[in-house]
Amino acid sequence: MQLSQRNNSEVIFTLLGFSEYPELQIPLFLIFLAIYSITVIGNIGMVQIIRINPKLHTPMYFFLSHLSFVDFCYSSTIAPKMIVNLYAKDRSISFSGCMAQYFFFCAFVITETFLLAAMSYDRLVAICHPLLYTAIMSQKLCTALVVGSYAWGEACSLIFTCSALQLSFPDFSTIDHFFCEFSSLLSLSCSDTAVHKLLLFTLATFNTVSTLFIILLSYLFILVTILKMRSASGRRKAFSTCASHLTAITIFFGTILFLYCVPNSKNSRHTVKVASVFYTVVIPMLNPLIYSLRNKDVRDTLKKILAVKIFS
Repeated sequence: MQLSQRNNSEVIFTLLGFSEYPELQIPLFLIFLAIYSITVIGNIGMVQIIRINPKLHTPMYFFLSHLSFVDFCYSSTIAPKMIVNLYAKDRSISFSGCMAQYFFFCAFVITETFLLAAMSYDRLVAICHPLLYTAIMSQKLCTALVVGSYAWGEACSLIFTCSALQLSFPDFSTIDHFFCEFSSLLSLSCSDTAVHKLLLFTLATFNTVSTLFIILLSYLFILVTILKMRSASGRRKAFSTCASHLTAITIFFGTILFLYCVPNSKNSRHTVKVASVFYTVVIPMLNPLIYSLRNKDVRDTLKKILAVKIFS
């Protein structure tokens, strides 16, 4: 065990990324830099907007502020290194750097899945039990759901990272991806990976199925409640309340399920990379846009902030 750890400390990985397309390096660099810049401004801006506007101090926006923070964090774990590697000749990353990148990325992605499930429950209570909404979605419950999401995300990430630390690797290995992803590490390992693959499959399936079950069940009850409404304006308002969240979860889980369906072969690596770019870089940019463009209070607060900055 000590020998394996000592050898791994000297391991150097090379992130292949998109280096097989040299003619696209500069366009991709500019595109990803623009996307990441919008991600940082959009998500940090959303957190600040929610903080300074008392109208947004509600359970829904409490969850949204943490969703924005998590989007910023997991995008920042991947995007800067990916952007640098598009123009740098040296695309190497140390074993410890690789493990650290994987730990934080995994923790924040799993946290996001459970935050989205918690937000589904929030929408369920808001539409199905509007008179009891304040009593049910208390500050104590909201805090517990958020803390639980972070705790479970970190626990799962710690399990995966400890599993990866048990593996041994050649001194120099090439990862055919733009970040340190667990299945890519398994394919490079010199160790027996059967138990590690089983662990990955079990926890990943549990997290995906459990959160999807909560989300689908919540929206089933929401749909039944909306269909029972006699007022057309009430139905439109209820659908509008859920539209932003429904869009966000469709994009996020749709991408994850697509990755589940892609066969693990050399021919599918390009497809996996493109899909991974979508959920590591593009989705964190889209979420603040989805929630801000459809919300009048967020737009009004943003206009006030911009007005103060311009005329001050």
